[in-house]
Amino acid sequence: MVLDGCEMSRSPSFSLKTESGCKVDPKALKRWVVAFCIIRFDLEQGQVIEECYPPDCLTQDEELEIAFSSFPDSVSQHQNRSSIHDCIFFFRFRRRETTQLGNVSSSERVEAEEKVVSPKSVDNRALRRSSSSSNANSPRYMYGYVFNRQRQDERLKRGGEQKSVVILSYCPFSSVFRPLLQILGPLFFDIGKRALEQIASCVSTWPAPVPGKLMELPIGNATLKVNLPPAHSLPLEWGVVSDESFSSMAPSLPTNQSVPQGLFHDADLFGIFRGILLQLWVLWELLIIGEPILIIAPTPPQCCEAVASLVSLVTPLLCSVDFRPYFTIHDPDFAHLNSLSEGDTFPPVVLGVTNLFFLKALRNIPHIVSVGSPAPNSNRLAAAPRISSTGRISGKPEGLGLQQLSLKRFSPSSLLSAVKLRRDGPLCLMTEHKEAIWSTYAATTKPDTAILNRLIDAGMSPRIEESMSVVNNEILRRHFFELTTNFLSPFARYLRATTPSEGTSPFLDPPPLPRFDAEEFLDNLSARGPGKFLSKRMRANWLDLYRRFLKGHNFLPWFQRRRAVAEQEQQRLWRQARMRTNIQEFISKMSELEIVDSFNAIERHLLGEIQLQQSGKGSADSAAVCQKLKGDLQTVFNVLPKDMQQLLLFNPQRASLLQGSLELTKLPGHPSIHAGVISSSPG
Repeated sequence: MVLDGCEMSRSPSFSLKTESGCKVDPKALKRWVVAFCIIRFDLEQGQVIEECYPPDCLTQDEELEIAFSSFPDSVSQHQNRSSIHDCIFFFRFRRRETTQLGNVSSSERVEAEEKVVSPKSVDNRALRRSSSSSNANSPRYMYGYVFNRQRQDERLKRGGEQKSVVILSYCPFSSVFRPLLQILGPLFFDIGKRALEQIASCVSTWPAPVPGKLMELPIGNATLKVNLPPAHSLPLEWGVVSDESFSSMAPSLPTNQSVPQGLFHDADLFGIFRGILLQLWVLWELLIIGEPILIIAPTPPQCCEAVASLVSLVTPLLCSVDFRPYFTIHDPDFAHLNSLSEGDTFPPVVLGVTNLFFLKALRNIPHIVSVGSPAPNSNRLAAAPRISSTGRISGKPEGLGLQQLSLKRFSPSSLLSAVKLRRDGPLCLMTEHKEAIWSTYAATTKPDTAILNRLIDAGMSPRIEESMSVVNNEILRRHFFELTTNFLSPFARYLRATTPSEGTSPFLDPPPLPRFDAEEFLDNLSARGPGKFLSKRMRANWLDLYRRFLKGHNFLPWFQRRRAVAEQEQQRLWRQARMRTNIQEFISKMSELEIVDSFNAIERHLLGEIQLQQSGKGSADSAAVCQKLKGDLQTVFNVLPKDMQQLLLFNPQRASLLQGSLELTKLPGHPSIHAGVISSSPG
């Protein structure tokens, strides 16, 4: 049985292994999952972790934070005397061994980052230094994917009980863990804690995650088919993946809409923001420049969907703003945020909350968004994309064409309501939930009327609404992907790998990428203009958006990542050129000084390949590359003057490279290389 990871629910024909001894490979399991937890809400003790598998893999602080984040702020009320309500949501928290948001002020963090490298003037050495300092050995954040069951029964103590099944992971793969929870959650309530070990056994058989690839993941008698987000959208601690592509820089559109171009491609962007679609362009800008945003929704699934949708809105930009899909007052970072005085700079963060207390506690946050609608009296999964009615406004028959949107926005009654909403401020949500945005930010980008006209309204039919939401999400994602890639395209000249030009020796080092200077970039961009696509969609102050982007939290991490990928790609292209080029074609045209430079460059490339082999990082063709470079080194050596040859041979390491084999080659601190094969003889 093959199941689509984005649309799967537990099938009656689904089954797991029944044998008692499930084998779990802990190392393989951790590639995907840190732990499975069962958490019970005890009316007297509070949140209690009943089970954790594998045991003893979490710290006490982590257990406490996970327990508090795994339940809705309040139990949903149902009309039935005996009813079950399930929902799926996820949270993200900072691992405590990394820098805490509450321990370092915003100004101190910005100052520390500027000491590493400032976007005003960026060269290659600074980029490499900054990239290595921000690339921690372990992930900074952990994700918790929650299946929560609230069971109301008057026969139970205090009328009900509440439990959560939680999957903990370092991976932001909602398209994997949501459908997995749809299996694990009901299975646990059917067979108990045995479900944890059985699912863990299945997960430990999965291959390692490969960003950007379609993966087939066996689970019992079924297979999850899931497209993972591409490498360029993953957090910096994942490092630069060797096959990370340039696709995120090119303004070309994806041909296959089911293949994700960024994080949370499965989020229901249209469904959750349907009531404030005209504000999507404002929200896009706020996230681009890294502004703090508070998102309020009636339920955890809705606020998670909104935060995930916002992060996906800026694809293919690497989102480096801290985002918390479901944030509670128990999070250790809340104490710092609550202590900020009027006039203090709010750190760049997107917070999804359901507790209205945050409206008073975080009154200094500059942008507040209210989305979603009160949860219906239903036991459907409120977070499953395209299955549920998460954030959707059922019973609204009006269409979504420009005419209807315009009338709704500019009619006298709507204008009065908007003025009253602004005057009352977000505290009006304390008495009645409304979909709105409160912000003094003046957007540069105009809503795209052509896109709004293409959106399809489903009326009141849930079945039609589900399919139309898929279509509308694709329309919106395609537009904002194109908008973001065109916004980023002026940086392409600083991120473009070059190949050796005709007549240029590939044996020399490739030229460095152009040095980036923010003021020079803005001057050139001002003279050249933003391009045809953006000119039609942005107001006259479009250059201010670029200024804010350069100063914001997203620019430098994204630029570093793309720069590292470009340098890696350039090294690969020049390496290929060296393999294809006959060195003798260049020697006849070289001066003696150029020949010596070529000898030194080839020797350096050869030693680099040997080091890669010794460290186990060599590619499949490393032995062939070493052999080719060794032959080129010998060829160049043979045309050097005799006195120069004798001088070069005084170096024993160099002499061994020129003696027809690699047997004597040994680099300091490395094992010896024998005929291109690694050996580990003591040195």
